[in-house]
Amino acid sequence: ETGSEDIDILPNGLAFISSGLKYPGVKSFAPDKPGEIFLMDLNEDNPRAVELRISRGFDLASFNPHGISTYVD
Repeated sequence: ETGSEDIDILPNGLAFISSGLKYPGVKSFAPDKPGEIFLMDLNEDNPRAVELRISRGFDLASFNPHGISTYVD
């Protein structure tokens, strides 16, 4: 709904998407909503972004993702 900030696509077609960046001077469509990470499987016929659940104990209220990268071992 409020757009994504960055995307990283793995060789297997899984895409991780960061969303919810709040930056001074830039209009935010959801200023009180914390940031999110989504997963999208680009191998599917009709891929859709699914919100990933963030572990308990993480300070979700202040989560403001700017960029995303992955490491494949």
